[in-house]
Amino acid sequence: MPLPRILIIAVAAITTVSAVLADLVIPDLAAQHAFNPAWPPHAKFHDAQYMVMTVLLGLTGLALALRPGRNTLLHAAAILATPWLGMIGALLLPGTATYDPQFADRTVFVLGLHGQVFMAIVLLAALLVATAATLRMPVVPATRS
Repeated sequence: MPLPRILIIAVAAITTVSAVLADLVIPDLAAQHAFNPAWPPHAKFHDAQYMVMTVLLGLTGLALALRPGRNTLLHAAAILATPWLGMIGALLLPGTATYDPQFADRTVFVLGLHGQVFMAIVLLAALLVATAATLRMPVVPATRS
């Protein structure tokens, strides 16, 4: 299996499970998200919406990455980049933050970046490498059956 496909499949798997793990399953992280008593119901609704959307985008990207063809890999990469670009883009809006102040002592930072932002950058870089490598692959004409 070519490296670009492996990278995209890995990002798809991580995308599919990461939001649910971080926001709902892992107790220390879920306490900052779905189980945060300071969050009003509408904020929790949008967190739940993000979790479901990320699972759907991850599964869609995975399904495309498992199909043959250069274009399906490119489409998978674009779909999988969506939640990670959205996470970084959300920081551009006023009043947003990567963590709530009461969780400052429990927030993980990697190389000075919030853990989720660091992961987003790593996964986007992997998708960029996979996309560049995919674009360098020869186009194989489709066969008619």
